[in-house]
Amino acid sequence: MNIRFATVNDFDAWLPLWKGYQDFYQTQISNDVTHETWRRFMDVEEPMWCSLAQVDSTVVGLVHHIYHRSCWTTGNYCYLQDLYVDNRYRSNGVGRALIEHVKQHARQEGASRVHWLTHETNQDAMKLYDQIAQKSGFVQYRILL
Repeated sequence: MNIRFATVNDFDAWLPLWKGYQDFYQTQISNDVTHETWRRFMDVEEPMWCSLAQVDSTVVGLVHHIYHRSCWTTGNYCYLQDLYVDNRYRSNGVGRALIEHVKQHARQEGASRVHWLTHETNQDAMKLYDQIAQKSGFVQYRILL
């Protein structure tokens, strides 16, 4: 398994995983937003990153992470926004390797923390998360605009 940053040539391999992630969460993101998100990943001025897990020549997982400021530290925080592994490759360490990749990159970038959310029904993922991270105790609230 190889974990690497996505390149402009990876769009066609990334897109089915991105759609799979949306299907898992029963949501649909418009093509316009999808293409803008990909453009941001490829723009070195954007604080957004996409990395891919590859087994042999097959891309089997993705992780997206975004750096943002915090009022609590001088270092940025790293928000791991999306993590998805193809069903056929789950329980093989791919998710853990993707998170470790983000953690290493965040350290290199001088970030103070990596944080993420998951849905309360995502019990399989939470088994992994409980092994490698601490629950913050916070509950998310949001206002859609």
